[in-house]
Amino acid sequence: MDKQVATAAEALADVTDGRSFAVGGFGLSGVPEVLIGALYQSGAADLTIVSNNCGVDGRGLGVLLAAGRISRVTGSYIGDNKEFARQYLAGELEVELIPQGTLAERLRAGGSGIPAFFTPAGVGTPVAEGGLPWRYAADGSVAVASPPKETRVFDGVEHVLEHAVRTDYALVRAARGDRHGNLVFHRAARNFNPLAAMAGRITVAEVEELVEPGELDPDEVHLPGVFVQRVVALTPEQAADKGIEKRTVRER
Repeated sequence: MDKQVATAAEALADVTDGRSFAVGGFGLSGVPEVLIGALYQSGAADLTIVSNNCGVDGRGLGVLLAAGRISRVTGSYIGDNKEFARQYLAGELEVELIPQGTLAERLRAGGSGIPAFFTPAGVGTPVAEGGLPWRYAADGSVAVASPPKETRVFDGVEHVLEHAVRTDYALVRAARGDRHGNLVFHRAARNFNPLAAMAGRITVAEVEELVEPGELDPDEVHLPGVFVQRVVALTPEQAADKGIEKRTVRER
């Protein structure tokens, strides 16, 4: 029952090239940066990433991206990550862009044992009809395009079939957790973290505050420990190091 691991490096010591990862976070909120750093230090390459976005230049998953360690991304948007856009348009990276709600449900379905589901999101667009560029060739032509998806009508409304996501690992960040893997997330930092954790076969959580089993009120637990296999307690310095994607202030 004790799932605590001493360091992030130890928690990812069994990672090899070619593995897939579901990663929590939205922009730079709730991003498991310490685990991402340990993954970078491991030297693992040819990684498949499933995450809302791919960090920003120089932080989050952007660190792995800049090092050329990621070969495929399934996400919802590219954002302001210029290196992400460059690699995608240059044909160095395969990218599957899908609606944000669909991504959330594909992760949740993977963790719930649901192989696929129908949704109206994307019907009548290339999401359902196929043809979205997954990978470009060096000359700018489309080397790999998304295939058409099965559709079906329910109650007079057309829906598209989406398959669940399961990954080899999941990396998440929580505000509080115990050694049994029960996790509590803080406000907006909750975002994709519980869903990513559910989708991983081996889920590793970095927690800002580690407490003893029984200290968390069961009613405040956002993710039960059954979905978590390894827990890493952050140092106060690591817990306080939180990036801000965009700082907006008003004039006096």
